[in-house]
Amino acid sequence: MSPRRPAQPRWWPGPLKETQEQRRDRAVKILRALKRRYPDAHVPLDYSNALELMVATILSAQCTDARVNEVTKPLFKKYRKAADWAAVPQKTLESEIHAAGFFHNKAKAIRESTAELVEKHGGKVPGTQEELLALRGIGRKTANVILAHAFDTQGIVVDTHYIRNARRMALTNEFDPVKIEFATMRFLPERYWSDFSLWMTWHGRFICPARKPSCGECPVAKHCPASESEGKVTWRVKTPPKPKARRPKK
Repeated sequence: MSPRRPAQPRWWPGPLKETQEQRRDRAVKILRALKRRYPDAHVPLDYSNALELMVATILSAQCTDARVNEVTKPLFKKYRKAADWAAVPQKTLESEIHAAGFFHNKAKAIRESTAELVEKHGGKVPGTQEELLALRGIGRKTANVILAHAFDTQGIVVDTHYIRNARRMALTNEFDPVKIEFATMRFLPERYWSDFSLWMTWHGRFICPARKPSCGECPVAKHCPASESEGKVTWRVKTPPKPKARRPKK
């Protein structure tokens, strides 16, 4: 009888082979470095209330924040309440948000979610994740953005920058945004969850983009196993392997 394989650890030791406590200490050092580097980090979307933030966040998918702000500037003057958004015809809204891309799906998401606000919440944006996720067209990322910046509720907002940098910094080896959210929560103080998300996004935009990260300028380089050391990258982010296509049987 072959020996039984040892049970897999419930957490990932990472390329540094560190313990959970060691990773928690390193994560806090990364947090402090990012806090010092980006003291003025903020949500770059223009909004004045939770409803406007919800609409802007829906539009921001696969679109620059600057373009979203251009699109929403006249619309926020035109549509003041959830009922206004819910009542606008689909084709009309599509033409008004066309510049933000994916206008059909985004218009549908805005109309459906605001219609539910009117029907179930008196036209107000709810302040819990459970209620937000129950709205049609609202995903976990949008819900966490709304909670963090409209209701001051701590939460991890996982965008493409956060996914890339969390893996580069060896805080997780997950690819799924929800798994990354929960994996990194365990290593960070709760009072910094929302701010840390912003700092990671800003870091991804200005220092650590997908291509050619500026490791020489990085404030967390000494805590990041992906930073260059004597010209050698010690760890690289890899994409999930694609399933092999099966050849049809003859």
